[in-house]
Amino acid sequence: MKNIDFMEEKSSSQSSEVMESEDTISFQTEIPEHIQQAMKAYIEKHPNWDQYRLLQAALAGFLIQNGISSRLITRLYIGNMFGSHSF
Repeated sequence: MKNIDFMEEKSSSQSSEVMESEDTISFQTEIPEHIQQAMKAYIEKHPNWDQYRLLQAALAGFLIQNGISSRLITRLYIGNMFGSHSF
């Protein structure tokens, strides 16, 4: 398993801004087939969601539930879950 390289935390003025495309990293991972099938079924039933939004919401929710307190992560989670394009 490879480690993910984390970027240093940005200054407070930058961290208060919404994540921009330059703040996005990409990674590749394997997931069990039953999870992939469940994701596909969910996305087919909810066309406003895509695989990227679903994974962002899931990861942000996991981090919040496990003690990460970051306004940026919370905003990302809430934006994905309850944004105007949620339903």
